Amino acid sequence: MAQQNIPLTERPTGFEGPFTTRQLLRLDEAMRLADRSTGLVFSIYVGGLDEPSRETAKKLHGELADPANSVLIAVSPNERVLEIVTGSAARKRLPDRACKLAALSMTAAFGGGDLAGGLVSGLAQLADHAGRF
Repeated sequence: MAQQNIPLTERPTGFEGPFTTRQLLRLDEAMRLADRSTGLVFSIYVGGLDEPSRETAKKLHGELADPANSVLIAVSPNERVLEIVTGSAARKRLPDRACKLAALSMTAAFGGGDLAGGLVSGLAQLADHAGRF
């Protein structure tokens, strides 16, 4: 499940994830910058997404503290699935076209084996677009 209020750098004891501590710090900083520069709330979920993946991502997004102003990037590396879900207020500043462009950038990085870098790049693109409005 998405852990909106728990920084990525605060892993539970014994947690094994796809990121190194350095990558988690980069992701945490990228989310903080995106939040601060846009007033939206960005979250990342990395893990399995039940089929249909879009509906699962929407359900996760709905569980966030402020879904209307939130953006969820959900990635299932094993299934090679990426979903970007925007809340009703966030969607006004991040239309589908902007999300698709960010998704293309992220998937290119993912294809090169750089999950963390792709997420950081995607967050920056989404924040840059949302910050223009």
